[in-house]
Amino acid sequence: MMGHSVLDIWMQMGFLAKTVAMFLILMSIYSLGLFIERFLLFRAAKKQSIEYLPVATKALREGNYKLAVETAKRFNKSHLAKVLAAGLQQFMFEKAEEPTHDAVESVRLAVERAAALTTAEMKRGLGGLATIGATAPFVGLFGTVVGIINAFTGMAATGSGGIGAVSAGIAEALITTAVGLAVAIPAVWMFNYFQGQVEFFGIEMANSSSELVDFFLKRQGPGSK
Repeated sequence: MMGHSVLDIWMQMGFLAKTVAMFLILMSIYSLGLFIERFLLFRAAKKQSIEYLPVATKALREGNYKLAVETAKRFNKSHLAKVLAAGLQQFMFEKAEEPTHDAVESVRLAVERAAALTTAEMKRGLGGLATIGATAPFVGLFGTVVGIINAFTGMAATGSGGIGAVSAGIAEALITTAVGLAVAIPAVWMFNYFQGQVEFFGIEMANSSSELVDFFLKRQGPGSK
């Protein structure tokens, strides 16, 4: 007689159904690991940005661009530090005593490149979450089909349509379906959450970039060319 515990069902599952279940479990482990890694990274980005902005603002007001750049190295997880440091380094590279149109345009391009690279880094791994969220139910469905096939095979082998003949196959089908959904739903939630965070960081970087460019434009003065 078939046992009713999860372990009993697992022991009676076929090789293919076990393979599907193990694959889904690996997908779940990957999703969880990525969630922890991205969550810690985004939290550090927020914290370090809050700490860096007052220092950078004070350095800019004093015209000490080198200090702002050097300080940014200590806040290497901050998305705002990366963008502002890129713009300041570009401006310093131009070696212009007074901001010119060309120097400011170079700063604009530098911060845009830094923002694009930072956004790409923050999105790293999110495509995997989206893929898992989209495909895990279908992987579970594949296991469901295998379980149904096993149920009909058991029915044919016994020549009976009783519950005992099909229970093992039905159990396989239900287990793989449940695991597929259990993997997919959190992956979709995590992807949507991180996607929202990346969009928020993108807005922050765009605002900071605009403020930096405006800062140099104001320092340029009406008499500059």
